[in-house]
Amino acid sequence: MTSINHSQLRAFHAVATEGSFTKAANMLSVTQPTLSGQVKALEDQFGVRLFDRRKRKIELTDIGRNLFDITFRLFSLELEAEQVLTSARGLKRGHLRIGADAPYHSIPFLAAFHRRYPSLRLSMSIGNSEKLVADLLDQRCEVAIAANVPADPRIFSLPFRQDYLVAFVDRAHPWANKRQIDLTDLAGKRLVLREATSTTRRTFEAAIDAAGITIGEVLEIGSREAIREAVAAGLGIGIVANSEFGDDVRLKALEFAGPLMQSMEYVACLNDRRTTPLVKAFLDIVRESIADGKGSR
Repeated sequence: MTSINHSQLRAFHAVATEGSFTKAANMLSVTQPTLSGQVKALEDQFGVRLFDRRKRKIELTDIGRNLFDITFRLFSLELEAEQVLTSARGLKRGHLRIGADAPYHSIPFLAAFHRRYPSLRLSMSIGNSEKLVADLLDQRCEVAIAANVPADPRIFSLPFRQDYLVAFVDRAHPWANKRQIDLTDLAGKRLVLREATSTTRRTFEAAIDAAGITIGEVLEIGSREAIREAVAAGLGIGIVANSEFGDDVRLKALEFAGPLMQSMEYVACLNDRRTTPLVKAFLDIVRESIADGKGSR
């Protein structure tokens, strides 16, 4: 009976998860030629093709997708076993990967977690809610902190903060002396907005569509930091969640009169992973924060 090389299987799983040999090599801390050689050796051993290699991307073949379903379960159980053994030592070792839609909500949780478990390794990636949910389902992170997490039986979500949208302008803007504007004031105005898949953009566009408002040109930028710089440079009016506005002296926040455009922030994990030691420990931190009144508005 032909045995499967565990390192080759892990190499395949990393490439299938990351969708890139380069990213997978970085994740496993090996060189790309080494990783490619491991995947090729696995393919050659069983006489199969696991990936269709194209110029700029790779795609799983049918047998690759079937194998990925198996390795997904296999390495999930391996990680769960490691966390069970880690918990026997009082959570003194382990690596918790967190995805967040913004640092403002997530850093206080990470800081509290680090204070309680200083020997554990933490890493955080930033992305919009859609990407974070995909990362969670594909196990690129164990915990996601994001707005408006969709209902999905595979996902457990814990609401911790309700937020609302505000507009903001540069200090030289004619509205800089205002405290509040009407949503209708944005008709025909040039706006600086996140990408179409972001929760902020979707919430805002739902509100203006419901109000029958036609805005002007949209400058679309894929990061909050770049949006702040664009608005500060006078390139348009920005829209952001109130808790993420910060204290940039170049900018002025403007609340909207009337009903608030609201979103809810959640801490989410895979439903079948919520009781694993590392994830449970993080959820406990979040619950304690909510109970102390630090996690919700």
